[in-house]
Amino acid sequence: MLEETERLTNLYPGISELQDQIRKTYSEQNKTAKKGQIVFVGSSLMEIFPIEELQKGLALDKLIYNRGVRATTTQDVLDHMDTLIFDLQPSKIFINIGSNDIGFCVPEQVFLGNYDEILRRIKEKLPDTAVYVMAYYPVNTVDDFGESKEGHDSLFQTRNNDIFKSASQKVQKLAEKYGCQFINVNRGLTDKAGNLRKELTFDGAHMFPAGYRIVLENLKEYL
Repeated sequence: MLEETERLTNLYPGISELQDQIRKTYSEQNKTAKKGQIVFVGSSLMEIFPIEELQKGLALDKLIYNRGVRATTTQDVLDHMDTLIFDLQPSKIFINIGSNDIGFCVPEQVFLGNYDEILRRIKEKLPDTAVYVMAYYPVNTVDDFGESKEGHDSLFQTRNNDIFKSASQKVQKLAEKYGCQFINVNRGLTDKAGNLRKELTFDGAHMFPAGYRIVLENLKEYL
């Protein structure tokens, strides 16, 4: 955990303080949030999902709360499950976590062990809550997004579609272990070569709202 924290701090100076502030804001919002609704949990890939805006056109009978936090790992979720999940007592949870574990070179046994513990705690405390474990999004490592070679290499040295496909298969098994539903909502995000479509991403890994609109369309049947 110490090595992971040091690596994160080196990559993103000041990120720990920013994460704390985001979680503090969520904690305050949780005090007035409705219980029994839907919560989205994850890292920046979830945080920038404009679901609280997009849901206005869905006519759902439940609200969706976004509790994504940038640069979050599975350990971070374990450390803050009350703020991110339990305080809301949700009826449905959509979770997409672990891409940073992979990117930050957290050992697979640690990453998967943390994910296992996250699902175990949810099932223990919220046995009637529907849990949806999401496949990892595709990335685009081949197109130019204006970043430096150093920036490109830093982001994609340990992130590619083969790695994420393999990781998705492993978290699918964890989902099955705990009776959760594994879902792949990536239909329409990739080009013919299987890369995240260039027009949907600003850096090859994170999507514009247009990408999330495609994801939301694929998510509708589960909401």
